[in-house]
Amino acid sequence: MVSRFEHPAGGYKKIFETVEELNEPLPATVTGRIPSFIKGSLLRLGPGLFEVGSEPFYHLFDGQALMHKFDFSSGQVTYFRKFVKTDAYVRAMTEKRVVITEFGTCAYPDPCKNIFSRFFTYFKGVEVTDNCLVNVYPVGEDFYAVTETNYITKVNVETLETLKKVDLCDYVNINGVTAHPHIEKDGTVYNIGNCMGKGASLAYNIVRIPPQQKDKSDPIEKSKVVVQFPSAERFKPSYVHSFGMTENYFVFVETPVKIHLLKFLSAWSIRGSNYMDCFESDEEKGTWIHIARKHPGEYIDYKFRTAAMGLFHHINCYEDSGFIVVDLCAWKGFEFVYNYLWLANLRANWEEVKRNAMIAPQPEVRRYVLPLDPCREEQGKNLVCLPYTTATATMRADGTIWLEPEVLFSGPRQAFEFPQINYKMNNGKNYTYAYALGLNHFIPDRICKLNVKTKETWVWQEPDSYPSEPLFVQNPDGVDEDDGVLMTIVVSPGAQRPTCCLILNAKDLSEVARAEVDIMSPVTFHGMYKP
Repeated sequence: MVSRFEHPAGGYKKIFETVEELNEPLPATVTGRIPSFIKGSLLRLGPGLFEVGSEPFYHLFDGQALMHKFDFSSGQVTYFRKFVKTDAYVRAMTEKRVVITEFGTCAYPDPCKNIFSRFFTYFKGVEVTDNCLVNVYPVGEDFYAVTETNYITKVNVETLETLKKVDLCDYVNINGVTAHPHIEKDGTVYNIGNCMGKGASLAYNIVRIPPQQKDKSDPIEKSKVVVQFPSAERFKPSYVHSFGMTENYFVFVETPVKIHLLKFLSAWSIRGSNYMDCFESDEEKGTWIHIARKHPGEYIDYKFRTAAMGLFHHINCYEDSGFIVVDLCAWKGFEFVYNYLWLANLRANWEEVKRNAMIAPQPEVRRYVLPLDPCREEQGKNLVCLPYTTATATMRADGTIWLEPEVLFSGPRQAFEFPQINYKMNNGKNYTYAYALGLNHFIPDRICKLNVKTKETWVWQEPDSYPSEPLFVQNPDGVDEDDGVLMTIVVSPGAQRPTCCLILNAKDLSEVARAEVDIMSPVTFHGMYKP
């Protein structure tokens, strides 16, 4: 699963450049045969505008949200894209400057205003960004483009029009939610975010949004908190990007990357400061793993501990014989990986890109196993008795349970990231296959498949081609877990038609078909296939 290619020509720089939206869909040139069961849309989100006038955005997560769509009908394919008309985007376009502070770029006050009106705007409070560049998912019959704040943006996935901005704070006690909800077969949505808990301490709430209502009312209005996880530190919640869910449990991994809330609130309004300035790593803390029952929602106070790591994406979790198996895309150590995702780093020459990645945290696919009924008296003995894993859990004298992982894949500076599984069939259940985007020194250059049981791997890769997260689509006639295809958007800056939707056989990552368009596209993060 290691990359076969170097990138000395630096073609990857092009995926971090501004593009224009389209007025109407472009027809794509198809090679191979699109499977008959692919009839719908591949929807993807990412940054598309990397500067406003003369003001640059600085971080990978700052560019303004661009929504991409490949449409499939009876073998014909079109490509379409539109900027999401968020407040951040519309106001930037109107004022020709960065108006709302983004993840790593701060907005300065309007230079045209006098000192008094500038002074008063400071005290109107923080304007939190609604730049929804990370993902898109369904709630009831609606679709939302999202980032990690309290704002989500309702979009029309047919026309890519922006419909309305929704503030989740209006419905539930939450400061923001992740871009990685879990969605059950009936359409119930679960998500997690930090909140003010009891006694003015920070905590984390799991929120449940019910499925489509009989009376067609908005399910978001009926959002409820189902369970609360405590925070290891009162005023410093950990950064949380995703969480795990089995049939009966929630799994929350609390890493040492903390949000310094006071810094966040004070620095913000006084001097030019952004979200990235408010993170700090606690070298001592290590990682705490929490579990809670789903029905009824109830926190279980087991003190699972393990070494410091960074975590963005859970792969899957499942219960087996009194244990919860938790598979993760981990990054070793306590340093925040986002420190390496400044656009200046990603746009550097290849040798420099490699040098940066040398000093960054190292990626590893890990399996942790959590015992559901750890006994106090079994001190110092491995509590894990699943025959197929080397992961361990050991009760310590202070009542904490120390976890050591089994490594499922490890390659220096070769990350298995943006993981996907056959979600419909296997989310929260015992499974065999994970698919991912391969990062080569943070540059996306291959599609990977991993058998989590045997550690067998497969790779798709072409020179000077930069793919995105692969989405799995099940063959309706298939029986196996990997009966289906992977869909990814590949950008090949030097090609005649630089953007393509590539369809791979999920069994062996062989090419089934591709649909190419003569237009350049930037990087995308996450998305969905809508049948």
